[in-house]
Amino acid sequence: MSALHRAPAAWVPVPVCGPGCLPGDGPRVGAACFAARLAGLVVVLAGTVAGVAVLRGRARRGWVRTCAGAALRAAGVRAVVSGRLPRQRALVVANHLSWIDVLALFAAGPVRMQAKREVRDWPVLGPLAARTGALFVDRSGLRALPATVAETAAALRSGAVVGVFPEGTTWCGAAAGTFRRAAFQAAVDAGTPVTPVAFVLRDGAGPATATGAFVGDQTLWDSLCRVLRAPALTCEMTVLPALDPAGSDRRALAAAAATAVGAVTGVSHPVPVAPRPDARPVPVAA
Repeated sequence: MSALHRAPAAWVPVPVCGPGCLPGDGPRVGAACFAARLAGLVVVLAGTVAGVAVLRGRARRGWVRTCAGAALRAAGVRAVVSGRLPRQRALVVANHLSWIDVLALFAAGPVRMQAKREVRDWPVLGPLAARTGALFVDRSGLRALPATVAETAAALRSGAVVGVFPEGTTWCGAAAGTFRRAAFQAAVDAGTPVTPVAFVLRDGAGPATATGAFVGDQTLWDSLCRVLRAPALTCEMTVLPALDPAGSDRRALAAAAATAVGAVTGVSHPVPVAPRPDARPVPVAA
């Protein structure tokens, strides 16, 4: 992993993984395969935008799920899912490696993703995210946190499955970030179970998470090209037992979720503040 940077005073997460985390040039697919994958992604994106613009409700959610799976296949990524995402009223929290994680979550079930506010202004992807029910988060400072927690809790109370990457930024997979606690407060306020999800990316040679990671100063195009050129990339998604927020607090929930994810990925997440001994989240029966 690249050298750590000093964290700023604000709550905004600082990316600490850089180009040094990414593997060197390895086997690549040929130009024809790369072009076919890229063309396939363009077709899927166009179909997603068109469908989301005209469909509503369950039909739109089903279309997004279908298109997310198609996008992964077009990019040459094989998704292997263990377990099943909840269908309503749940906070889904996952480690964050790449844009691949987002597609995998969308492909696994109906989910409203939390995204940074800047995404709303991205061409094509911004309006698409808004139409899929994204919750846009202002990460400019602590003052915006209460509104973010309140909006997330309201979505959970309405019955939505909300997806959050509590690390706040992407990591290379050889290291992991702290699970920040704000999102877990929304689950406590809404009385909603927390479902941890663990992501691992592998290539044909074995564990090689960084092959598909989106880190450092990479642009989305750079990351996309790296994935499209990979001969074989697998996204392993493990849905873990849900945690009950009753009698717990956000620190305990964050620590329990981070521990559960780390047990699958083999990479521990820093926990700066220990949970209270009397606040112990327990798994919820499936």
